[in-house]
Amino acid sequence: NMSLSNKENKCTVTVVGGGNSAHVLIPFLSASGHKVNLMTRRPQAWSKVITCELQRPSKKKEMITYGNVNHPSAEVIHAVKGSCEKISSDPADVIPDADVIVLCMPVHQYRDALNRLAPYINRTKKEVYVGTVYGQAGFNWMVHEVERNYRLENVVTFAIGLIPWICRTMKYGELGANYGTKVVNVAAVTPRNKFDRLKEIFFDDITVRWHQGKGEFYQACSFLSLTLSVDNQIIHPCRCYGLWKRYGGKWAAEDDIPFFYKDFDDVSAECMMLLDADYSSVRDAVRKAFPDREFKYMLDYLTLERVTHNSKHANIKDSFKNSEQLALIKTPTMKLDDGTYALDTEGRFFTDDIPYGMLIARWVGQEFGVETPFIDEIIEWAGSMRGEHFLKDGKIDLDYCLKEVGKTGIPPAYGITDVKEILD
Repeated sequence: NMSLSNKENKCTVTVVGGGNSAHVLIPFLSASGHKVNLMTRRPQAWSKVITCELQRPSKKKEMITYGNVNHPSAEVIHAVKGSCEKISSDPADVIPDADVIVLCMPVHQYRDALNRLAPYINRTKKEVYVGTVYGQAGFNWMVHEVERNYRLENVVTFAIGLIPWICRTMKYGELGANYGTKVVNVAAVTPRNKFDRLKEIFFDDITVRWHQGKGEFYQACSFLSLTLSVDNQIIHPCRCYGLWKRYGGKWAAEDDIPFFYKDFDDVSAECMMLLDADYSSVRDAVRKAFPDREFKYMLDYLTLERVTHNSKHANIKDSFKNSEQLALIKTPTMKLDDGTYALDTEGRFFTDDIPYGMLIARWVGQEFGVETPFIDEIIEWAGSMRGEHFLKDGKIDLDYCLKEVGKTGIPPAYGITDVKEILD
């Protein structure tokens, strides 16, 4: 490990949310010398000491059970332990002394969390860094909204593109597993000149310090590069749609349910290729509209996967079927009253990746005059599964999308009605 850097680079970090990433961030940051607080709806479920095991896949094929969840056996390379100074559900307890605030939760919960914590951001600090570990859905628009509403003038906004590591929770509130960092990590920061400082006090301590110098962070020229590239919004809906097309989205028994990645098939791969082609058309229109921006990291799925993982996969299907870390993830389903299983339409694959993913790309494309037929097809299919109708007469139904606060993450939800104003 790198030696602990000077005290000037040590700060108070408040992690908001108890997702998989929180089980990595807390030990990594605490063991790097930072004071770490946690804001969670379940404070009683968290231990004061949290451990993250750096693991590599074991040659043994047996499974290990933690609680009611089975995990693949693994070799533990190193265990990193960290502690939380404060754990609370009340933002008044854990936000005022924070220099860095980082969200670890489903994307559709970001906006509500920001509004809960914004009143407690310390205005006397020169800078408070507010960010997320996963940069889907125009995080900058959300933060700028609370800056306006609460008249905050000292906030630096950041978003990490893809979650920096493959990780999972082994025992909630106590033990996480980290299977390694991405080779290249990308983040957007505004004001842009704050990237280097954030790298010193935060980014390096969550990747390169613990992964033998790997996982360097690079700066994206725009939050929009992340919004139109990060992969969940492309992978998850396509795979669910492919499973619905092939199986009707229902299975008679639990053993019949395909693995989400290991059993990735040609139907899902074709869906993903068509969806990413629509996204590429939108990205091309953005590049044309903003020729002064580099958009180096606004990439199609396979190119982004090759850059971040330094992989050489020839096609989309191989990138999933050959992944040891993803192999045991099952398709999210719900058990019906008759004992059969169906796609879980209440999960984040539907609540995050449609209204806070695909619908944003659809709005940007619409404003630039780009047709997105396969995006439309999946949005309408997903809407039919949940009784939602985001589109009307070939366009986004703004009345429906904006009738409830937080229903969608399209720019008009934050008062942005001119597509030329979507960049910082």
